[in-house]
Amino acid sequence: MVLAAIGDDSYKIVLILHILAVVAGIGAVTLNGVYGAQAKARKGREGLAIAEANFRVSVLAEYLIYTIPVFGIALVLMSGKDSSGDRFYDFDQTWIWLSILLYVIAMGIAHGVVMPTAKKMQGLMRELNEMGPPPAGGPGAGGPPPQVAQLEALGKRIGAGGAALNLLTVALVVLMVWKPGGPGL
Repeated sequence: MVLAAIGDDSYKIVLILHILAVVAGIGAVTLNGVYGAQAKARKGREGLAIAEANFRVSVLAEYLIYTIPVFGIALVLMSGKDSSGDRFYDFDQTWIWLSILLYVIAMGIAHGVVMPTAKKMQGLMRELNEMGPPPAGGPGAGGPPPQVAQLEALGKRIGAGGAALNLLTVALVVLMVWKPGGPGL
């Protein structure tokens, strides 16, 4: 039983939802590095506020990102059949199974690297804010507290994770546009 076919209104509605989920979900997190740079430039409570706001937006975007494969799979199932009786889009087409694989890898990076690192960084930023400035000429006047070095290391880690996610996003868009192994259009 085919619920719709390419070109039907129901197919187009799901396609619109799929595209909106990509734009709003991935679009919201693509520029996280810019927010990170702004948080680092501001430091202190202002920097923490930027980091916290960015994290909250990223968590909201995460829910939209979860819907991307749901709508994508629905589109495959709704695509109808071609002239030979085969499903127009099917899971054995390279661009579809590879997109699913890259999505799973991206989610692994997001949940295994980016989100936990962002949480750790916010915790360290809170610690630094609670400490206040070091006393003049007293202990700690010889250098920055250890949290600063930890933040630098975590910043490199989250930067690498974010860059990997951005590259995966480009690869996914390329797959969606060129559809290697898909039907000729």
